[in-house]
Amino acid sequence: MTAPKKLHIRTWGCQMNVHDSERMEAALSAGGWQVTDRAEEADLVLLNTCHIREKAAEKVYSELGRLKPLKAARPGMLIGVAGCVAQAEGAEIMRRQPAVDLVVGPQSYHRLPELIARAARGEAAVDTEFPAEDKFDHLPRPRGGRRQPAAFLTVQEGCDKFCAFCVVPYTRGAEVSRPAARVIAEARDLVARGAVEITLLGQNVNAYRDPDGVTLAALIRRLAGIEGLARIRYTTSHPNDMDDELIALHAEEPKLMPYLHLPVQSGSDRILRAMNRRHTAADYLRLIARIRAARPDIAISGDFIVGFPGETEADFEDTLALVRAVGYAQAFSFRYSPRPGTPAADRPPLPAEVAADRLARLQALLADQQRSFLQSMVGRTMPVLFEKAGREAGQVVGRSPWLHPVVVAGPGALIGAIRPVAVTAAQPHSLAGRLAA
Repeated sequence: MTAPKKLHIRTWGCQMNVHDSERMEAALSAGGWQVTDRAEEADLVLLNTCHIREKAAEKVYSELGRLKPLKAARPGMLIGVAGCVAQAEGAEIMRRQPAVDLVVGPQSYHRLPELIARAARGEAAVDTEFPAEDKFDHLPRPRGGRRQPAAFLTVQEGCDKFCAFCVVPYTRGAEVSRPAARVIAEARDLVARGAVEITLLGQNVNAYRDPDGVTLAALIRRLAGIEGLARIRYTTSHPNDMDDELIALHAEEPKLMPYLHLPVQSGSDRILRAMNRRHTAADYLRLIARIRAARPDIAISGDFIVGFPGETEADFEDTLALVRAVGYAQAFSFRYSPRPGTPAADRPPLPAEVAADRLARLQALLADQQRSFLQSMVGRTMPVLFEKAGREAGQVVGRSPWLHPVVVAGPGALIGAIRPVAVTAAQPHSLAGRLAA
């Protein structure tokens, strides 16, 4: 009897990349591949890459350099690069690193078995096309065992915004929304296999509009009718797609959690124009006010880019002012780094030390706000969905409605259940509590 071939997938980047890896794993497992955590024993190593963060491509090539000796020691071992770096670099990856056998973009994962077969025959296996068919119609969902209580569900891909710093329109393509009926069918399947919470994913998820005109708010209303589904989230959103219907839904639908990730990137109108964001700081602040009027307890999260080409100290002070005005529950902040092929890539960069200093000042302010938000939860009792065992024996970890990790002493049988927790302490990035009566 022939031993099954072993598959190792390493994933960088966003939740959508994590979800894509799960689907690729399911597709290959259905063909007899066995997943392993060790690249050293794999017959196929797939690197599912992200092109958003600094020096993403360099990190991939560094990892490929580490894998090259493994491939030399294991005749027949295949190495593949998937994801946004694969889409951006294409066949150039094979030229720079001959150890790579296949390159596949985010829209072509359902063609992996064919690409693997071609690579095994020694053929160049590159697919970075944008096929018309929905890749999720061809990739099977993970099978067997109990699904995690919190699951991801991709409803939208791509971006039409063309922000000057971003490669997503080039690596993920135009905005495409999956038909609502298919989304609902997959959600029902996830709930049947144990999901209590579903997070709807998309590069611009609130731009969702299916071929029949179903909006994200209308989709969430339909999902809320699924028995057994207790919580719904969505990410990531663009301020320009936050419409009245979706804002009102935060007040009207109890299954929609009080958490919203709404990136702004800068508080300077001049820099926002240079970024091609198509909104002003005042537009964003008015939007936040409307959202909080609908759901006063909502936690707001955001993204910031510091040191964008041309940013002055006055521009940066505008960003700090916006942060103080909003009061973020959490936020992600990064120093600008150019992405080849984007409009901003050839603009003169700021001195590294200036950008680093500004990033440190911004992150200090954001950290203070996060601590304050976490501390405001101490003494409250809240429903927590338990998702996994804790780091220490006898602990379980769950999520609050505001997405905080919450650690309590309790049995593993709590996993998958929602229970009231009295919060007793705030840690830098999490809460501690005890089960309430």
